[in-house]
Amino acid sequence: MSDAAPPRKAPDQPWRAEGTPEEPPRRPGRLRGGKWWGLLATAVVVFVLAYVGLHYFGQGNEPTISYTEFSRQVGEGNVATIYSKGDAIQGQLKNPRSDPEGGGQYTKFKTQRPAFADDRLWQNLNSHGVTVTARPVVQERSLTANLLMSLIPIAVLVVVWLLVQRRLGGMLPGAGGLFGRRSPPRPVGPRPDTERTTFADVAGIDEVKGELDDVVDFLEHPDVYRRMGAKLPRGVLLSGPPGTGKTLLARAVAGEAGVPFFSASASEFIEMIVGVGASRVRELFAEARKVAPSIIFIDEIDTIGRARGGSSSMSGHDEREQTLNQILTEMDGFSGAEGVIVIAATNRADILDPALTRPGRFDRVVTVSPPDRGGRESILRIHTREIPLAPDVDLTQMARVTPGMTGADLANLANEAALLAVKRKQEQVTGADLSEALEKVQLGAERTLIMPEEDRRRTAYHESGHALLGMLQPGADPVRKITIVPRGRALGVTMSTPEVERYAHSEEYLRGRIIGALGGMAAEEVVYGVVTTGAENDLEQVTNIARGMVGRWGMSERVGRLSALPSDAQQAYGLSAAPQTLDVIDSEMRRIVDECYEEACRKLRDHRGRLDALAQALLESETLEEADAYRIAGITRLSKPSED
Repeated sequence: MSDAAPPRKAPDQPWRAEGTPEEPPRRPGRLRGGKWWGLLATAVVVFVLAYVGLHYFGQGNEPTISYTEFSRQVGEGNVATIYSKGDAIQGQLKNPRSDPEGGGQYTKFKTQRPAFADDRLWQNLNSHGVTVTARPVVQERSLTANLLMSLIPIAVLVVVWLLVQRRLGGMLPGAGGLFGRRSPPRPVGPRPDTERTTFADVAGIDEVKGELDDVVDFLEHPDVYRRMGAKLPRGVLLSGPPGTGKTLLARAVAGEAGVPFFSASASEFIEMIVGVGASRVRELFAEARKVAPSIIFIDEIDTIGRARGGSSSMSGHDEREQTLNQILTEMDGFSGAEGVIVIAATNRADILDPALTRPGRFDRVVTVSPPDRGGRESILRIHTREIPLAPDVDLTQMARVTPGMTGADLANLANEAALLAVKRKQEQVTGADLSEALEKVQLGAERTLIMPEEDRRRTAYHESGHALLGMLQPGADPVRKITIVPRGRALGVTMSTPEVERYAHSEEYLRGRIIGALGGMAAEEVVYGVVTTGAENDLEQVTNIARGMVGRWGMSERVGRLSALPSDAQQAYGLSAAPQTLDVIDSEMRRIVDECYEEACRKLRDHRGRLDALAQALLESETLEEADAYRIAGITRLSKPSED
């Protein structure tokens, strides 16, 4: 399956079209709009300049001598021929002479006979045998030759102009072109559709597909809805985390219904010159109406759809707001019978302008969440359709150990496994390839790092502390793998994934996660009596969990059942709480973390033998799989993975 965006029709269109009829071919050399007038005016200017220049330079480079010098040369018998027109005389010498004014020697010359001269010129010429010709001594190019030579630069100009028009598609830069308006969308002709994305290419989000089924049905059978007086929602907003398949869903709706699909990123409408974005929006909607029924998809609409009045612009007429206003106007212009549906995607639906999400615009908001276990398995099967899999590959098990991964993550996982198989010169992708690809995706690539033996031993105890507490803590996520091989920024990693999908977390489970995260630091203190900087990432996780328990989820008696902190981690800490409340939150967070840390240290002291056994096994083999880790620790798994 290919999820690449279809190519653009022309560079002047900020959108991509899929499934639209094809444009009829234009005759070679034909320019659109009024471009011929600009070419004609330029050609005239070039012709005049070239003709004048050629005429000027075609006069020859013979020097102009004084009439006195001319009379002297006649008297010396050095003049061979002359040609006279009025008082102007052209001539040619028998022997070259030095030019008294310009320097150098000359043979052909020009001069002017004064009107008051009375020197019996004809008699002198006749007596010295000078031939008086009827044709000019210095031959000039004819008018035809000058015309042909002046047309050469015009021909070059025409060729260059045509090449530029073909490359740029007739568009000149700027707001409608710096030198002219952008040409309107052109009429289109029929073209068969090829390789459209359909719902067969989408998996793991069946409930979302159900929300969009009526959109497909309306596009396929619009008359049924019109007879009933029903109107389709004018806009559908897909909201969800990155990688959950929002763009793929929009393309699948268009492919399933067999209608043209126009896609663009909202940022592509924004230009430095105000008014360009609004103009492009008008052109996009006009193009979609021409081939209706059709679908317009705008990705990352929060780029231009943020709530107005909250930006840093001091003016209400900046480019972003004009573009948003144009989108609102175009959607208001839909009567519901055109068959043009607007689908937009965003990761931040909470910051969109209310005018976008009101009924009549994007009046249907569909949340696209990461897939569950069954959905992940279906997605893996789709992305491995063209990958030869070995018999030992268990996609059901791979779906079980990848909770929280989106469709894009799973596609990347399958691709990484295929790349590993190619590097190893295998004919098929094995289960080991998928497992190693999962580690690479989640933990980072292995690093070649030579650690001192003492640091290596400390890392082994650190990871063993994480793993042992994860095994001992009731309800904790089971340990899947322990390794002290450096990956990414970590010197060692303990992988734990839940048995079943968790959508709500109890206080006991969250405390268990805090205890497990503090296990590395607790192990270092129990064994060495000191702690190191290796627990930095663990402490970040602990702080986030404790802050949520106290400030957001009402798990503290002193703070009470209220949400005292913002849910968005990007916002400034404590904006929604009074200073006294913040002090209470801090003290409660410290209390919870201190209690969990004391329990972690107590459990590790009580099970010191198991901790030493795990650390020693890690030092010997560097990596322990799930079964080996539980066996070495002497702990029996309390529950088995569900087979559903």
